[in-house]
Amino acid sequence: MEDNNQPDDRYLKAKKRVEDIKGFYSNLASFIIVNLILLFINLNYSPNHLWFYWPLLWWGLGVLFHGLKVFNCFPVFGKEWEKQKIKELMDKEKSKNEKWQ
Repeated sequence: MEDNNQPDDRYLKAKKRVEDIKGFYSNLASFIIVNLILLFINLNYSPNHLWFYWPLLWWGLGVLFHGLKVFNCFPVFGKEWEKQKIKELMDKEKSKNEKWQ
């Protein structure tokens, strides 16, 4: 059986994690910059009709979920959830096959 903690595997996992974190911070920076520009445009050109909060809200939810996923704060669809779901599905398939044999 292959050892999953070989130096190359750990390096690749760490590199992937750094790329995920970097992607989140890029998303966050874009979110802040673009929404400040939208706020400026909205308040300067149509201050009587405030619309800047719609992209702020929806994109903000996306950034929130992205951050929760990257920093492993999102219990649903995390690695442990995946392992449990795979085991559950394999057990169901096994019991279904045993039932018909």
